[in-house]
Amino acid sequence: MAYVHGYSERETQRLYEQAEILEDILHTGTEYPVGAKVLEAGCGVGGQTRLLVKRSPDAHFTCIDISEKSLATAKKLKEQGAFENVTFQQQDIHKLDFSDESFDHVFVCFLLEHLDDPVAALTELKRVLKPGGTLTVIEGDHGSCFWHPETPESVAAWNGLITAQRKQGHDPNIGRRLTPLLTEAGFDVQSCKPAWLYADRLKGDLRNGMVNHIIVPMVQSAEHQILDGKLVSEDIYRQGIADLSRVDQIDEGTFFYTWFKAVAKKC
Repeated sequence: MAYVHGYSERETQRLYEQAEILEDILHTGTEYPVGAKVLEAGCGVGGQTRLLVKRSPDAHFTCIDISEKSLATAKKLKEQGAFENVTFQQQDIHKLDFSDESFDHVFVCFLLEHLDDPVAALTELKRVLKPGGTLTVIEGDHGSCFWHPETPESVAAWNGLITAQRKQGHDPNIGRRLTPLLTEAGFDVQSCKPAWLYADRLKGDLRNGMVNHIIVPMVQSAEHQILDGKLVSEDIYRQGIADLSRVDQIDEGTFFYTWFKAVAKKC
């Protein structure tokens, strides 16, 4: 499966830092009862897994991903004692090796944006979910991202990432489509709400985290696709990265982004 961000050590670090920085924004309200069987689809390196277990220590998690490399990294967390009640498996979300109605709940975060056919994946997740069970989906919307001061170069660098992802056939703005996608897959959508982040000098740690530990590394993770594909010239790209970083270096710098979180039921 094409993954625009790749599988470098820096990308792994970004995913861990991103999970921690956004925990309260994205995970608030997501808790599972004692003994619940939960499927985390697209667990990657285990960044979100740590938070799921932290907030629901008595649930049982089965965490799957298609990347053998990512799973090996996630399993190291378990070996280091980060959690116990987790089983990792390499699986294709479009062809799950689980019986019908195997899980009480399903959790998906930052996965649909990287799939060729998100509705097909959601339909397969519905198959393994018990009637009355919930599916929680969190996705970003790159089109909602803006900052100040904005320069043509910083916009070009950010759009380079968006274009690279779209060239793979994937949707970097998929957050705004969650309710239609879930409805098409046959779910009963209970809620779909924006979860937004705004940071300026009054929230310096948050601004630093969002700019320097999430957004800039996210763009840089697709650098080869951006430059090799000539989506942005190298001089403009380099200046754009510098301009994005500068947002956290000056008093007037501000940053904004929106994610969407949906909860749906299987009838």
